[in-house]
Amino acid sequence: MTYAIDRIRNFCIVAHVDHGKSTLADRMLQLTELVDPRKMRDQYLDKMDIERERGITIKAQAARLPYLPLGEAGGEYLLNLIDTPGHVDFSYEVSRALNACEGAVLLVDAAQGMEAQTIANLYLAVEADLEIIPVLNKIDLPAARPDEVAREIASIIGGEPEDVLRISAKTGEGVREVLDAIVDRVPPPKGDLDGPPRALIFDSIYDPYRGTLVYFRVVDGSFRPGDKIHLMATGFEGEIDDLGVHSPEETPIDALGVGEVGVLSAAIKDVAQAKVGDTITLAGKGWEAVPRLPGYREPLPMVFSGVYPIDSDDFPQLREALDKLRLNDASFSFEPETSAALGFGFRCGFLGLLHLEIVIERLDREFDIPLITTAPSVRYRVVMERDDPETGEPRVLSVSNPQDLPEPNQIRAIEEPTVLAMILTPSEYVGKVMQLCEGRRGTMIAMDYPTEERVELRYLLPLASIITDFFDTLKSISRGYASLDYEIGDYVAADLVRVDLLLNGEPVDAFSAIVHRDDAYAFGRSMVETLKELIPRQMFDVPVQAAIGAKIIARETIKAKRKDVLAKCYGGDVSRKRKLLEKQKEGKKKMKSVGSVEVPQEAFVSALRSGSAKSDS
Repeated sequence: MTYAIDRIRNFCIVAHVDHGKSTLADRMLQLTELVDPRKMRDQYLDKMDIERERGITIKAQAARLPYLPLGEAGGEYLLNLIDTPGHVDFSYEVSRALNACEGAVLLVDAAQGMEAQTIANLYLAVEADLEIIPVLNKIDLPAARPDEVAREIASIIGGEPEDVLRISAKTGEGVREVLDAIVDRVPPPKGDLDGPPRALIFDSIYDPYRGTLVYFRVVDGSFRPGDKIHLMATGFEGEIDDLGVHSPEETPIDALGVGEVGVLSAAIKDVAQAKVGDTITLAGKGWEAVPRLPGYREPLPMVFSGVYPIDSDDFPQLREALDKLRLNDASFSFEPETSAALGFGFRCGFLGLLHLEIVIERLDREFDIPLITTAPSVRYRVVMERDDPETGEPRVLSVSNPQDLPEPNQIRAIEEPTVLAMILTPSEYVGKVMQLCEGRRGTMIAMDYPTEERVELRYLLPLASIITDFFDTLKSISRGYASLDYEIGDYVAADLVRVDLLLNGEPVDAFSAIVHRDDAYAFGRSMVETLKELIPRQMFDVPVQAAIGAKIIARETIKAKRKDVLAKCYGGDVSRKRKLLEKQKEGKKKMKSVGSVEVPQEAFVSALRSGSAKSDS
């Protein structure tokens, strides 16, 4: 069925993790009778097992919902729901999905109130000039505070508490009123029906049989199967093989016009050729004159970790598995690297810690490869002492692996990435939260009171200090009530050093880390204590040392296994005992000079996990 532009409404749902976004989408699918009741399941739009188990949306989804309001005589409306990820790691994808809409449903849990990520995504929606429809969910819960949270929402977005819709997505109460509000309040899309075709890509996935499937929203003109298209950012050109819409399963369609949302395939072999935020137009003469849609940028990995197979024979399978994952996720990057301790592996780049966890979990589940991952690190900028002879400018290196950090006498300065963090917390926990941020080298920027009970803190924090256990610690000290959102800031010079771990005098590269000089002793002390417990005793004493360059900052000794050589010496002069002990000592000294310390894989896994948890504490 073809819809006039004034009958189309494009909207998304802005919500914090676990506030009921997927459940509300399920009720909308049921109300519009798109899904057979026998086939209905929870989180219908979430396709991946990890999404369903964790209760989070990782990949954006689109659904085309024909809806006829009660008493409407003018015919049905077409509602295009774009389901966006909610986690801070995927904020760029959220911003592109918001640009494909004209309205946003602001969904807030009546028991928990506004959270930091909800407010951050709300700001993105306001910047995109979207019509905001505030909705209060889970009003049927015993712990719900609908009146209090409605006042909180109204104070942040403006308006009156009575304007906030109250629903229970679980039972379906009030959901029809939300759909009516979308029809009444969200403006229809605007665009040039006869202009050069333009469309915005808001997501893409890889299909092994059809290549990359591109999710897009038409801004101007129209697209049909057989059209030859051009992607402006990557330069890809190809012919549209299939054009379809999700309602909610993919359905072929003859054409898509202004304001409509659909999916196309054009023999695109790699997701990297169809990047989120890119502009689609028709190939051929004149495409250069078509204005590119604003806001596109390359997704940059911010967190790096080494990934190594426990069994070195699995290295080819790991490379193949990473290649396959890369087809589905263009924001994930990897390159080969070698470790003297762990062998051959890959240095992988991720958008954030959740992104890292998801990729590692998919490698384990889908490809069954046992892995060791090194402690997460960030990308530092190293300003070298010597200038570039050609330009005369200081040479700058990009370092994501601690082993690549040059010697201290070659470094003029080291700069680390920072984040602008927004923390929303009940006022009673402000002191503890501020203490946590100050302990992580944070600088306070602002402190606001959106309501009497809640405080919004804004801090400038080093990225390295929040990618490990910062979020867990924040939740612990606030009894789960505080929430965090952040955006990447600038690089700032800091007094950073590389801490090396030495076993029997030999450095173990897998345990090296770049930390602030003030935290170096605590990190080194915790690591040597951990390794002392994890590494089995040898036939000789093994010193475990933490060092900055040639300076030892912490040491523990793994005591040798000892045979009781005095057992047979049951009498006589003490010199006989001393002679036997000296003989044993010489033998151990000789053994130590030629022996090497074998570190079991379990010790690597445990030490790297505990080290990453303690590195910023």
